[in-house]
Amino acid sequence: MSKRYNYVIGDVQGCFEALKALLKEIRFDPDQDFLWFAGDLVARGENSVGALRFVKKLADRGAAATVLGNHDLTLIACARGFKKIKDKDGTQDIIDAIDGDELIDWLRKQPLCLLPNQHTIVTHAGVPLLWDAQQTERYAREVQEVVGHDDLSVLDHFLAEMFGTQPDVWSEDLTGMARLRCITNYLTRMRLTDVDGRLEFSFKDGLDAPMPEGFKPWFDFESQTAQTHHILFGHWAALHGKTIGSSIQSVDGGCVWGQQLIAYRLEDQQLFKVDNPLG
Repeated sequence: MSKRYNYVIGDVQGCFEALKALLKEIRFDPDQDFLWFAGDLVARGENSVGALRFVKKLADRGAAATVLGNHDLTLIACARGFKKIKDKDGTQDIIDAIDGDELIDWLRKQPLCLLPNQHTIVTHAGVPLLWDAQQTERYAREVQEVVGHDDLSVLDHFLAEMFGTQPDVWSEDLTGMARLRCITNYLTRMRLTDVDGRLEFSFKDGLDAPMPEGFKPWFDFESQTAQTHHILFGHWAALHGKTIGSSIQSVDGGCVWGQQLIAYRLEDQQLFKVDNPLG
């Protein structure tokens, strides 16, 4: 990517006013700069349809890209009739919009993993200790090929089986929907794992809170990917954009919960934060 500046932006979750404030803060120029979004473009903010349209427009002109987050996948499932939208999600406006089908179709064709450069990897929830960067990219592509498939019956088969917590640990021997569901959960829902990479789905608190026995944050284990790449991820609002170490950075500042929206500039590792103007 030869743009002047590259920014990785955390979970927007429909907080369109905060996004506009953040882009003003970083003096974003779509003719020179590039935005990499860490997923969850939509959900509980004040204007999911506006945020989604805006990011799509930037992507169409070659100034942005996004990975899929769990809320993005949930929206796709709702649009296809496999899940009922919760009032608090605030995404019905997207489905009802005149360009709703176009927005959903664009969203479902986005990846679960991006590599902004040869040493940086972006996913929504992180990368499990079990995978190196090449495996992460390859497994993410397996899911992407199904979610973005031209045949909607292939997508629908996936969406009908997407929600669930099993299998909760990776094996290369997994096949079919079990394999796709496990990959999806690692890349879009992961917070805690055990030493074997087994997922724990209930914990959403900060690092000071008591955790289920045997489980720790995925980034507390020695990571194959973090030895070769800088991992940037969102999803975990309670981390408030914490810098985990020299090679792992959270970019979810909890904006939708009244906290901050974060941009991380790849060229100099500088963090930019703005408060949610709507509180």
